[in-house]
Amino acid sequence: MATPTVRARRAPLTGADGTWAGLLLDVDGRPAPALGVRTAERRMLLTQGPDPLLFAVVAPDRCGVDFYRTDCFRPVLPPLRADTARRYGGSARRWAYHFADALAETPYGPLHDGRWVLGREAASHHRNRWSRPPGEYGQSPLVEGHPSGEIDWFVHNGSWELLPLRALPEADDARVKAYRKQAREGILPPVLLWWVSGLDCFTVLDGHARLAAAVAESVEPTLLDLHRTVPQDEKDSGTAAAVAAYESELGRFSWLRERLGPVHGSRVPDGARVAGPLLATRLRELHSARWPTRAWPLPGGNAEWRRLLRDHRADGDHEHG
Repeated sequence: MATPTVRARRAPLTGADGTWAGLLLDVDGRPAPALGVRTAERRMLLTQGPDPLLFAVVAPDRCGVDFYRTDCFRPVLPPLRADTARRYGGSARRWAYHFADALAETPYGPLHDGRWVLGREAASHHRNRWSRPPGEYGQSPLVEGHPSGEIDWFVHNGSWELLPLRALPEADDARVKAYRKQAREGILPPVLLWWVSGLDCFTVLDGHARLAAAVAESVEPTLLDLHRTVPQDEKDSGTAAAVAAYESELGRFSWLRERLGPVHGSRVPDGARVAGPLLATRLRELHSARWPTRAWPLPGGNAEWRRLLRDHRADGDHEHG
């Protein structure tokens, strides 16, 4: 699959506590991705090049998504070498740079022009959800079902489940066995996720066998997730608006101090102490906040969605209207 040359400038991201939180990617040179989302009324279609990967339809009550997954998914990244895993030693930061380079080079991935974050938000959200017994935790964050299944927005609202883009291999698969050994040694490479806002969940972009190995060993997998962030023009306008609001608030506090005079005005707090944290939070959001996944209209709309589904599923009973 031919793909244009992509430039992905990288910059480190830090969290509110100053620790490493991921990478900011500024992508240029790819107007549309190979792996993307097409939409029709209440319907979505994930495609990789010309191949449909996932048919999805939002339930009439808007409480979830029914999906049908094909077997057309092609690996987004090249295989990870065992010696690289040993050299990186399970470092999420080193793997993030590795994945960023590979995502810019692959002809099968979701990157397109704009600003992206490759970070650890999913890891923070799903921490401790893997190694606990089912009776202690409840449910795994994995979306089950192949080829058909459901993403439940009612029960799992806001839980950001993980949807594999192909069926997970069995625990005795040769690749899974090799990764299980790495999991026991603490050097298992991260699972790479891609946030799809229309599904309200993460999809497994790379690392299906690694995820299966982590589940088999009851260890918490390292997760790195890819998502769009605020476009540059909206970041610029939002920053200007946030700074203007901050300056206006400082002016309001100054006016109050003058209005109350030297005796009572001294009781008015410093405006920077009140407005400063709000400005910092807003600027942090504009820098790297999660942004909706871009989607393109499906030519032919619902009729084409149904036709493609019939081509990939003989019984055609997936639809809910």
